[in-house]
Amino acid sequence: MRLPDKTATMEAAIAAIPDGATIMLGGFGVPGTPFCLIRELVRQGQKDLTIIKNDANETGMGVDWLLEAGQVARLIASHIGLNSRAVRMMNAGEIEVEFAAQGILAERIRCAGSGLLGFVTDIGLGTRMARGKTEVTVEGRTGLLETALFADFALVHADRADHFGNLCYAAAARNFNPLIAMAARRTIAEVETVLPLGALAPEEVHTPGPFVDQVIALPELPEVYGVVQR
Repeated sequence: MRLPDKTATMEAAIAAIPDGATIMLGGFGVPGTPFCLIRELVRQGQKDLTIIKNDANETGMGVDWLLEAGQVARLIASHIGLNSRAVRMMNAGEIEVEFAAQGILAERIRCAGSGLLGFVTDIGLGTRMARGKTEVTVEGRTGLLETALFADFALVHADRADHFGNLCYAAAARNFNPLIAMAARRTIAEVETVLPLGALAPEEVHTPGPFVDQVIALPELPEVYGVVQR
């Protein structure tokens, strides 16, 4: 069987995202954040987006570009403290923010990618984080039901890929990217180097190609990627 070539243009890939979409973004701070895909999303101007990301990046990069452009209606993250604009917009009621502890956020995304509806944990029980959540008793122990977190689109950044979409992430850029690539209906990967099929050894593949829909080859990396030296 001949495997399909999933390489595409960035413009066409992002154009498939409609207003009101739920989008997961890879990255932990700078490493693994798909800045070029985010820039194209800003350029095209889709509105009323729900953004799911570990963090809101810092002011002046990544998620902040979307906030500045007024494209975000809701943000789901583990923290936003490094982005003063996100904090101000939340306090002013300009965006809705849902916080999830980092491990809980990762596990909710993992559950979605694994076909599960959620999981039960005692983390957050009896705190403000439990508000609005369902309590569940299992073998005499009480926990909170944390629902799986799905998305319409996942935007990821990979170091290397082949034409079929097998992805390899560099060092800490691996972070949330493999999880969100499995939890979205459509995954778009921006890639620093696109290789022929078979060029990646099996142990180098962190996200298998069946989870990836489109591969975007980056001609060069903008300055924002240089914040962290590998």
